[in-house]
Amino acid sequence: MKVAVIGGGAAGFFSAIEVKSGAPSASVVVLERASRVLSKVKVSGGGRCNLTNSFAQISDLSKAYPRGHRLLKRLFREFSPENTYEWFESHGVPLVTQDDECVFPQAQDSEAVILCLKRQAQQLGVEVRTGRGVDSLSLGEGQELTLQYADGMVEVFDRVILTTGGAPKGEGHDWLSALGHQIESPCPSLFTFKINDAALTALMGIVVENVQTALAGTKMKAEGPLLVTHWGMSGPAILKLSSYGARFLADNDYHARLVVNWTGGEKENVVAEDLMAIAGASPRKQLATVRPYGLQQRLWVFLIERCGLTADRTWGELGKKGINRLVNVLTADAYDIADRGTYKEEFVTCGGVSLESVSLQTLESKSCPGLYFAGEVLDVDAITGGFNLQAAWTTGYVAAKSVVKSLS
Repeated sequence: MKVAVIGGGAAGFFSAIEVKSGAPSASVVVLERASRVLSKVKVSGGGRCNLTNSFAQISDLSKAYPRGHRLLKRLFREFSPENTYEWFESHGVPLVTQDDECVFPQAQDSEAVILCLKRQAQQLGVEVRTGRGVDSLSLGEGQELTLQYADGMVEVFDRVILTTGGAPKGEGHDWLSALGHQIESPCPSLFTFKINDAALTALMGIVVENVQTALAGTKMKAEGPLLVTHWGMSGPAILKLSSYGARFLADNDYHARLVVNWTGGEKENVVAEDLMAIAGASPRKQLATVRPYGLQQRLWVFLIERCGLTADRTWGELGKKGINRLVNVLTADAYDIADRGTYKEEFVTCGGVSLESVSLQTLESKSCPGLYFAGEVLDVDAITGGFNLQAAWTTGYVAAKSVVKSLS
């Protein structure tokens, strides 16, 4: 039996390894269009490879997976984050869990993960072909699957697992549509925000550890550290929000109103009480000298001036109106998003093959028997923190096990 895995990324290698492990007599080949495999794994986590997450801080999977959380809740019963941890450690990659629950190789180098996957594939006898692009797939009368390569050559397989990853411009989706699959239009996820505000960007380099961000007019919110950059804003509080709002932002041409709560999500009445307490305790001190919520000096002065006050004004001179101005800027500071910003790790795509088009138990195509899907080619994506790679391991495992079962 011949099995092709189209795509030499995380999901592709993992599924190929699991197919060959479960069906040693099968011929398993990984087909990668590029000249090298596992290129995204190499740059994941800043080159350290954030390969999963402990999920200790995730009580609701929808907070980690804006699209696909119901599917993954089901599939985690077959291959969970704990299984991922055990798999890599048992295959010679010791792991460490950071304080933020992100899991990395102990070596702090993505090469440890890449070498492990390559070594395991080689030992099992998985064939890897690079520079081998697949342009289309057709289903024969005998249920055989014929792949047409970019150079015009064809090859027939018994089973195919498609793991080509995200396609921000929809490349490669035409032949999937022709086979009867519903495609959720792709768009980028996990990106920073460009904000054309010179006073804000002058604060570049400032990090606020606990911020809540939101998109005005929606219920989308995110929390975490925020980084002010020379083009606008970045950091987990922004990247997570871009993931939640990927479709909304794309539909609005990346123009929206960003609302920042610099206190980490405190309510207006609580912030008002905190500021009145400061005013009562330090009436003669200047606003700039007493910084609430541990805000950095430059940022605090920026916020004071942003709400029409002066840094040399005393706390005792504020009055109710002055307090209200500060409360508003601390809890609902609004900025116009002008576009997506630049971000070196922006390679996650929202959209892809609709989950309506696949079996949620086996990840097999409903319209093309013998074709399975794994990884980001599906309409599944996550926030930053190791969650996208976990989806790749899990879906790769389930697709592989389904193929092995179908071959027996």
